Amino acid sequence: MKKQMTMGDFMVAYLRKIGVQHVFGIPGDLALKLFFALGQRHGLEMITLSHEPGVGFAADGYARATGRIGVVCVTYGAGGHNMVNPVAGSFSERVPILIFSGGPGEEERKLGTLIHHQAREIESQHRIYKEVTCASAVLTDPAIAARELHRVVCAIWAEQRPGYIEIHRDMVDRQIEVPDELIEWDGRLQFQESDARNVEEAAHETAAMFNQSKKPVVIAGIEIHRYKAARELVELAEHMGAPVFATVLGKGAFPMDHPLYMGVHVGPISPPSIVARMDEADFVLNLGCLKTDMNFGNRPPRVIQERTVWAVDRKVDVKYHTYTDVAVRDFVHALRKEKLRDHHEKVVYADNLRETAARNGKAVKVSQILATVNEFLAAKREYIVVAESGDMLFGGLDIRVPNNGAYLAQGFYASMGFAVPAALGAQIGAGQRPLVLCGDGGFQMTGPEISHAPAKGANPIVLVINNGGWGIFRPIVERRELLEIPPWPYAQLARDWGGEGFEAGTADQLREALEAAHRSRTFAIIDVRVERNDLSPVTVKYIKAAAKRSQAPAERPARANGRA
Repeated sequence: MKKQMTMGDFMVAYLRKIGVQHVFGIPGDLALKLFFALGQRHGLEMITLSHEPGVGFAADGYARATGRIGVVCVTYGAGGHNMVNPVAGSFSERVPILIFSGGPGEEERKLGTLIHHQAREIESQHRIYKEVTCASAVLTDPAIAARELHRVVCAIWAEQRPGYIEIHRDMVDRQIEVPDELIEWDGRLQFQESDARNVEEAAHETAAMFNQSKKPVVIAGIEIHRYKAARELVELAEHMGAPVFATVLGKGAFPMDHPLYMGVHVGPISPPSIVARMDEADFVLNLGCLKTDMNFGNRPPRVIQERTVWAVDRKVDVKYHTYTDVAVRDFVHALRKEKLRDHHEKVVYADNLRETAARNGKAVKVSQILATVNEFLAAKREYIVVAESGDMLFGGLDIRVPNNGAYLAQGFYASMGFAVPAALGAQIGAGQRPLVLCGDGGFQMTGPEISHAPAKGANPIVLVINNGGWGIFRPIVERRELLEIPPWPYAQLARDWGGEGFEAGTADQLREALEAAHRSRTFAIIDVRVERNDLSPVTVKYIKAAAKRSQAPAERPARANGRA
């Protein structure tokens, strides 16, 4: 870095200083200078896909898999607005993404005419992004542009949420001032500091509650992932000896093959042994768990405050009071230092897969697909799993990735179209081969982005669970014809796009296809054809629970001051 640089050169130098190696994007006329400044050969590797939603999901998958900031560059208006849905998902699920958007130049803005790609006003796009980012800026002043970029990036890292930078096209080549502190800065981004006294007191009180308990449990949530506390959580759990559950959104925050891991807690629709163990718990330690409907099986959480500690959103709720300014990472670290009684509980892993992967040649069921995938993963070490929204979001909860393998899914925002581009981004960033669980409906949204895999050096294995439509809604609608989608030749498409294509209708055929895809050096699509109304076990339980709740009589309003 130098004290005087062009805006474009500064951006490249800054991103490289914080460790960014890839930028995901699509060019557009109002972002061409910005796009090519970031894509200089001596700078960063530009990863292009076919449509902005795919770019956004790829950057999200990249950030989830690497633990680094995912960076996106798109054009103003048509490109930026296409990105809003993926960015909203990243905001909801605490994923650090930096969005660069181009924009009309100063002279264009003075003309007083509408500018192509503009919505209501030139500033409209920035206003929209303020709703789905933790920090944003439009860089127009050369004297403060460098500081403004740094401010937004620091907020992205501290809050683990997206941030937005808009740079008008005539700004890219302008000279800007770079402050000495940024030139001398080592590029290390920091999380927000905790209040040390509050951390200590919260940990001490929590330890006392834990030591008095006889049936404690620990629940690991998404903030364990985002704030890099996974290793310390394992140490804490081993120190405690209590069973560990993951939430829907936090699946993978704790190793799935660890002897203390019992499975995924989804409220009343959890596996029976998990429901029973939670019912008898006399102390529940929630670490980084967001209070979402998805995490609790679409039911309000059953919280007995005198037996619960909840650490999330930089605060720790202990019984009936709250310690503020306490980050979950610092809290876990402090708990690790406390004197904790080892409970020595034997933990048995639980899922919903009662059926094994049949070898009888009959048509494969979704539950058997999941069991076959588990068999496959148990014998392999190099895979991460990416689950699409819809039935596979719930089905993926029964997948067990060994050897501390990663698991990626939108477990709360749940946008369809996430999985295939997210898998590409994850492999580009982390280098591990993805196995993607995707329904045919989700694949038809963004699945064709897989055609970019050979050029990007990526080779995911995509299982398209093909039931001919948006099957997760079939049990709850009357006009099922509205859920139909056209049949695509998925296996042939894979071959046309430079990959391998397979078809499977039985568990044995699926096993053979998985092994052949594993041996292949290119990407693969396996078209797994299932009965139209077949769904994963968790989806069936979720739908039944929702239906039962909708038929329950409405609760009478609570009385106030003795009057109705």
